[in-house]
Amino acid sequence: MPATAASWPALPAAAWAPTRDTLHRWTQIVGKTRLALSPMLNQWWQATFYATPRGLSTGPVPYAGGSFEVLFDFRAHRLRLFTSAGAEHGFALGPQSVAAFYQRYRALLREVGIEVKIWPVPVEVDDATPFPDDHHHASYDAAAVERFWDVLLLAEGVLQEFRGRFAGKCSPVHFFWGSFDLAVTRFSGRPAPVHPGGVPHLADWVTRASYNAELSSAGWWPGGNGAEAAFYSYAYPAPDGFAGAPVRPATAAFSAEMGEFLLPYEAARTAPDPRAAVLDFCQSTYEAAAALAHWDREGLDLK
Repeated sequence: MPATAASWPALPAAAWAPTRDTLHRWTQIVGKTRLALSPMLNQWWQATFYATPRGLSTGPVPYAGGSFEVLFDFRAHRLRLFTSAGAEHGFALGPQSVAAFYQRYRALLREVGIEVKIWPVPVEVDDATPFPDDHHHASYDAAAVERFWDVLLLAEGVLQEFRGRFAGKCSPVHFFWGSFDLAVTRFSGRPAPVHPGGVPHLADWVTRASYNAELSSAGWWPGGNGAEAAFYSYAYPAPDGFAGAPVRPATAAFSAEMGEFLLPYEAARTAPDPRAAVLDFCQSTYEAAAALAHWDREGLDLK
C-alpha cells in the first residue's frame, strides 16, 4: 500500500528551527565521544549514529574492556547510556542550554567511569560557540522532535531499500552528526582527486579523508540556516554534465549553491506515493552520476 502524505508529517523549518539547532549541537557532543574512543574506519564511518525505533544511537563504543551505547531516546525524551556490564544511566531531554547539556553529559560519563577528551567546539556550523559557553541554544520542542524522528525513520527505510540495489562498496545508512543528515554512499572503486576542503569549522584533512574515493551519495537533511528539509544527491567528483542531467521526479532540481540535486521534503511527502518518489530520486540521480562518470554498472548494480 503506497505511503500517503498523511503518514509523512510536515516539518516546516520555521516551526522547529531553534530546537533543531540545539539538538544538532547536543548530538555533536555525544558524537565526539564516539569519535574519540572508536578505531578509525574509512570515510569516518566509526563516528556516525544509527537509527533505531526509539532514536539515534551511537551503537557500541569500546571502553575499558567492554563497551557502552548512548541513545537519544526521542520517544521517552531521555538521553540513555547503557554499559556492557548491565548498567543504565541517563537524564531527561527538555529545554536546556547546550552548556547545561554538556555539563550533565560529562557528569554522566564520569558516573560510569568513562574518561574521554573531546574538542568542545561544534563543527560544520556557522556559530562555533564552544559547548561550555553556549547558553543561547536552549530549545527543545518535544512534539517537533518526534515529527523529525518520524520523518527520519521513514527516510531511513527508503534509503535502506535503495542501498540493497548495489553490489559494490557502500556505506551503511547512517546519521552524520556534523552535517546533521542521514546518508548512504556508493563507491565506484576508483580513487578521487584531492578534495578542496572549505567546510565551516572543519579541518580540510578531515574532509579529504571523507572524499578520497569516487562516490555517489544520497540522503535526507532536516534543513538549516533558513533552508527547508530536503532529500539530496551528489557525486564526487561531479562528472561533466551532471548538473544538467535529467532526474526524477519533476519536483527535483540541481542547486548550484549546494552543488547537489535536491528534492524538497514537502514535495516528496505530498507526492501520491512518497516512498516511490524518493526511490526514484535516489535511483535517477545515481544513474546520472554513474553513467556520466562511466562506472562499471554491470559489476556494481544488482539486477
